Amino acid sequence: MNGAQYILNFLKEKGVKISFGYPGGAVLTLYDEMAKMNFPHILTRHEQGAIHAAEGYAKVSGEVGVVFATSGPGATNLVTGLANAYLDSTPIIAITGQVNSTTIGRDSFQEADVTGITTPITKHNFLVKDINFLPSALHNAWRIATEGRKGPVLLDVTKDVFAAEISSPVVKMDEKAKRYDDLHKIVPQIVKELKKAKRPHILVGGGVNSNECRELLEKILKRLNLCVSTTMMAKGVIDENEEYALGITGMHGKVAANLSMVHCDLLLAIGTRFSDRVVGNGDLYSEKHKVIHVDIDAAEINKNVPAYIGVCARAEEFLKALLIVLEKEDVKNLWDDWKSKVLSWKELEKDDVKISGLLPQDVIKAVNKYAGDRAVVVTDVGQNQMFCAQHYKMRYPNRFVTSGGLGTMGFGLPAAVGSAVSNPDNNTVLFVGDGGVQMTIQELATVKKVNLPIKIFILDNRCLGMVRQWQELFYNKNYSHTILDDNPDFIKIAEAYGIKSAVLDEKSDLEQEVKRICEEKEPVLVHCRLYREENVYPMIPPGKNPEDMFGRNNRKFE
Repeated sequence: MNGAQYILNFLKEKGVKISFGYPGGAVLTLYDEMAKMNFPHILTRHEQGAIHAAEGYAKVSGEVGVVFATSGPGATNLVTGLANAYLDSTPIIAITGQVNSTTIGRDSFQEADVTGITTPITKHNFLVKDINFLPSALHNAWRIATEGRKGPVLLDVTKDVFAAEISSPVVKMDEKAKRYDDLHKIVPQIVKELKKAKRPHILVGGGVNSNECRELLEKILKRLNLCVSTTMMAKGVIDENEEYALGITGMHGKVAANLSMVHCDLLLAIGTRFSDRVVGNGDLYSEKHKVIHVDIDAAEINKNVPAYIGVCARAEEFLKALLIVLEKEDVKNLWDDWKSKVLSWKELEKDDVKISGLLPQDVIKAVNKYAGDRAVVVTDVGQNQMFCAQHYKMRYPNRFVTSGGLGTMGFGLPAAVGSAVSNPDNNTVLFVGDGGVQMTIQELATVKKVNLPIKIFILDNRCLGMVRQWQELFYNKNYSHTILDDNPDFIKIAEAYGIKSAVLDEKSDLEQEVKRICEEKEPVLVHCRLYREENVYPMIPPGKNPEDMFGRNNRKFE
């Protein structure tokens, strides 16, 4: 077989059910074999759309997302998605074409140093310019993408390698032993610290976002009788309708979640990298709180927040060990008064907004009511993302898809494509701003061609909402280049792509219309005409800590 056949056969053997991409000169042999083998593939309308779709698919399915692109501009168009996947620990295999091995370094047509460009934003990358290196590169790429803290791996394959024949492939696995801390020794120590604490709090991040971890975490929380908050990447790992679920923490986190972070004396953080949007200034935070940090990546421990106890371990294995020790301990009533205080803070979250215009939270709550418990919820980036994280109550893991670490505008629509492919029996709903949707709006063609029944809610406030909010609060209302009064007619755009559409601009018939839309069996674009000046509250100012949180009209929470 040739190199292209070997690649596709390898992916089939690994159980790859779908791939995304865009053809070009350097990958013609690969796409030729793809057609002959009927390899499952979705053509997007841009390479950035392809990799975001692969990300959405991977986040929902738990499988590896696969994306193909040609050399030069095709490959560089993947850069944003690779960086996005790297920060969100999403397993991606990206296979790009490269010019012939004999012409590398000569500024050939559509040549770019893709491995050099992507080194900082991938777990690893390979330049394959010898057919005999291809088998080992593929096997090691798959291992690296899926082991430990998952992430993207890129293989840049020269044009002649796709066409070269391979007879007896030799695979050399570059195995690297992963060493984790001895949980039998360290978990009893952690339980002792928990029992000494008067106000312990549990924070879980994206590393805990799985069905297995969910079951263990629920048992632990009931055993401890404590509350839990999540980062945005862990949204849904705990049923947010449960009393002990406080919701997201951080810059736009829920009041009770942030106040628990402020007033706890011990923080047990599992599977989170402590980004600045979660704790603000990590050094200041650790001065006031005893932090126990558990993460699969040893490099994250003590990176952003100094840890009193640092544990390098898989979240699932840590939770199993913790549950075993807790089942032998009498801990259930140790913190009853603290839990009551935490739950009382939920009352502070009530925000009776006296605005007659349609608000984003109105739309989000209505969709939450009618989309179904198993719906996948995708967001773009900005106010739409934060409003959704605050007000959409998720019930299951791997159902909330967003760009967390990189904050990529334009992520939402193509990510919804991949999410819907992975979630064919339930609704996939997308909340996207009028700014973000125009960055990848061409993927409406992909939605229509594949006939994915995505419900696309464009939350249109005629501005770059989050940037405008910062300009209002921190830049004396100098709205420099954030007002989008020249937005296109989104309904006509939907019509041009052959997609059904609807308009929401009144609160009176909102629920009835949303119910009808959610029952549709084909894609629908919904233009939500919103009140422009609505801001996301509460908010922690940039660089500040949870105790600096404020609400509408500079309201303080205590």
